[in-house]
Amino acid sequence: MSEQAEHRRLIIAGSGIAGMTAAVYAGRANNDPLVLEGDEPGGQLTLTTDVANYPGFPDGINGTELVNRMKDQATNFGAEVENGIVESIDDSARPFRVELTDGTVYTCDAFIAASGASARTLAIPGEDELMGYGVSTCATCDGAFFRDEDMLVVGGGDAAMEEASFLTKFADTVYLAHRREEFRAEDYWVDRIMEHVDAGDVEIMRNTEAVEIHGTREDGIDGVSLVRHPDGHPTEKLDSDRADEVEHFEQDVGAVFLAIGHTPNTDYLEDSDVKLDETGYIHTQGGRDGGQTKTAVPGIFGAGDVVDHHYQQAITAGGMGSKAALDADDFLEDEAEATAAEAGVAETDD
Repeated sequence: MSEQAEHRRLIIAGSGIAGMTAAVYAGRANNDPLVLEGDEPGGQLTLTTDVANYPGFPDGINGTELVNRMKDQATNFGAEVENGIVESIDDSARPFRVELTDGTVYTCDAFIAASGASARTLAIPGEDELMGYGVSTCATCDGAFFRDEDMLVVGGGDAAMEEASFLTKFADTVYLAHRREEFRAEDYWVDRIMEHVDAGDVEIMRNTEAVEIHGTREDGIDGVSLVRHPDGHPTEKLDSDRADEVEHFEQDVGAVFLAIGHTPNTDYLEDSDVKLDETGYIHTQGGRDGGQTKTAVPGIFGAGDVVDHHYQQAITAGGMGSKAALDADDFLEDEAEATAAEAGVAETDD
């Protein structure tokens, strides 16, 4: 495809809560933002059937509906939303050059990375079909919907421990399945879980992996198939000469929470000068004053789960999206003033 670069004042990569909130603020500031939806339009919130903890909706709201309302609000303020996945951004010159996976090329004066992070999943039968119907990647989002049910948490790191601890508020029993003997979580979280174990709220399943989730969208989850091996990583042994050593069993649970980490969607930034941590999350300036969402590249800003690997809530993503739009607006105004000043000097020299 021949390159025909359309220029935009501001491009926002990502159409989740962070991206759409940024688009609302950027539209109101007359920055004519272009929002590129990415490969998960609407972000992770669209995987949640009901959002009960977003302020202003005391009866809850469907995740997709919430994002679509934000999209309508953003377009009402002048934002344009297009299907598109960013392949790369060239920050070696101004304006920035943004290329999409389909070959479309844009240039822009400012760029907000709000492309989110994708929750890792198990890729087992029943998982995709029941995502949002008993399978979840967010205990704080969905735990209360399964009050008094037995629940299964999959994982062995800090996130899994934190989610399992949180779910004891609602669950009859929380089962924690980890594929190894030893946990990867910090001692603090292991100690917290052991307190719950002593209280009878949590049961730990070491060296155990889930291999299938059973249920329907209409009736929810009714159980999970698991495998256990004393040396850990039992699924790796299912097709080996040690298959007869693997124990197969069923567990009746009403919900499954996957807490095996997230992968930030930042591949398109790897060849830029934007600083990423070892797991791919964007480094931003932070602090108490303005410019908190600035990256190492002037004119590129980060917002939402692509930056935040800790809170990962809709409301915190929205707050960061508004900051990014405000920071981008300040940047664009400063750039315009500098350009005008340079033009004035040039006229004086003439």
